[in-house]
Amino acid sequence: MTTETRRFTANKAAIRLDRYLASCCPDLTRSRLAKLIQDGMGTLNGLPAKPSQAVHPGDLVALTIPAPVPLDLEPEDIPINILYEDDDLMVVDKPWGLTVHPAPGHPSHTLVNALLALRPYLSGIGGVQRPGIVHRLDKDTSGLMLVAKNDAAHNSLATQLQKRLIHKRYLALVWGIPKPASGVIEGAIARDPRSRKRMAIVPDGRDSTTNYATLEEFNEVSLVEARPVTGRTHQIRVHMTSIGHPLVGDALYSNRKTKLVERQFLHAETLEFSLPSTGKSMEVTAPLPPDLQEALDTLQKLNGDTHR
Repeated sequence: MTTETRRFTANKAAIRLDRYLASCCPDLTRSRLAKLIQDGMGTLNGLPAKPSQAVHPGDLVALTIPAPVPLDLEPEDIPINILYEDDDLMVVDKPWGLTVHPAPGHPSHTLVNALLALRPYLSGIGGVQRPGIVHRLDKDTSGLMLVAKNDAAHNSLATQLQKRLIHKRYLALVWGIPKPASGVIEGAIARDPRSRKRMAIVPDGRDSTTNYATLEEFNEVSLVEARPVTGRTHQIRVHMTSIGHPLVGDALYSNRKTKLVERQFLHAETLEFSLPSTGKSMEVTAPLPPDLQEALDTLQKLNGDTHR
């Protein structure tokens, strides 16, 4: 892809430059437009302009979109199950133990490296280290993730997330029997001031809401459906811990040991969203991976033996 320049003649009443360009370039996010303007890529009547500068009818506006920066990431042959794909996006089933994108101290062997081996051209909105990544899952959480293949799709999916139009359903195994069996957990989440690795419910955190419902009860644990309304880091793990029912296998938020699983029992099972190009509603489901299914089978067998 090469550098692109878009030119417009304003025909609207006075409006901020960034808002005007947003109306002309729906495939670009407001944050990316603002960054382009701040970098001198947006001009008003041939002169560099600020995002807040007023555009008047008859003004000549130009926006230069640089060619994508080559990714300094190596494609890696890591098996990834693609459950849905079209020209705009993929829905992938991320295995547990796989970090989503490179970060300091973890430069490779991530979902992004795997995706680049499958599809070299992905949306660039997430930046050079996060191509195509619309949202994330924790390293040891398995399940469904949306991956954008172009910027317009990325913008559409990000907007759906922001407006809470994407619905997610998780399956979690928690310690104890939740009372009541279903409910709503609300608690503002931010970084735990006592531990940088953990998140916590704190007064100045970001508002967070999770709906939960108990699906099956066992001797010491319960299978729970969690439907997060917001998408904060570690949200389900923090919220279930806050009501006294941390996730089985979650060493970060619970000291209880288990031989059932090697990691937290949390799986992103279902995603509901609208296709960017058509608006058609889409639902994708990923079954429990073998390790979690085996743990559940063991519990159900023990439950059956107990009730004989």
